[in-house]
Amino acid sequence: MKNSLIALSRDALFSLRDLVPIVVVIAVFQVFVVKQPVSGFWSLLIGGLLVVAGLAFFIFGLRIALFPIGENLAHALAKKGSAFWLFTFSFVLGFGTTIAEPALLAVAEEAAEVAVGAGVIENDEAAIESYALGLRLVVALSVGVALLLGVFRILTNWSLPVMIIGGYVLVVIVTTIAPPEIVGVAYDSGGVTTSTVTVPLVTALGVGLASSLKGRNAMTDGFGLIAFASLTPILFVLLYGIARQWI
Repeated sequence: MKNSLIALSRDALFSLRDLVPIVVVIAVFQVFVVKQPVSGFWSLLIGGLLVVAGLAFFIFGLRIALFPIGENLAHALAKKGSAFWLFTFSFVLGFGTTIAEPALLAVAEEAAEVAVGAGVIENDEAAIESYALGLRLVVALSVGVALLLGVFRILTNWSLPVMIIGGYVLVVIVTTIAPPEIVGVAYDSGGVTTSTVTVPLVTALGVGLASSLKGRNAMTDGFGLIAFASLTPILFVLLYGIARQWI
């Protein structure tokens, strides 16, 4: 218990240290550029403290729960020797963590509203919800496929740079034929998948799997899954936009 409290306190100090530069930058611009008094000072102070506390608990939770879970499951599945269950777990992990991403939910809702303004979909609640849900499902599916590719690369020891470069070449080609209104959403979709829920578990999966396989190195082979998780959503959303033109 004592060790846990010490670790939590250390995480709180690290979170405060990371937040201080942001506060300093905002304060400098507020005082010397905007030159206006800060409204709601106490609300901002309390909010900042809540952010520090939230970050501390989040990092602490990652270390004691999410990272061990991902690594232990990867170890167990690798020892089991079943490629089917390993690939199934990878896909479900990618899909499940992405569909739960708060950032993806926000981007999908905003994209649906913009699509209404662009005349892509009808201005009614059912159409907006359908568009947002479809976008979320496409991105979640793409991350599931990304983890399949990443795990396959670890198992086969294929070149990560070659696969990533080839993927982005394909993205550039598809971008030239995709509708303009979906291009920005597609490229942003690659960023929202690498957020608070997805990254810890995906990283733990790659490191745990690589460290469980003979001849693999956790440092050189265990990382790279996040790169696939950033790439495939761009491609899938571009294809989603192209498909909706024909629906």
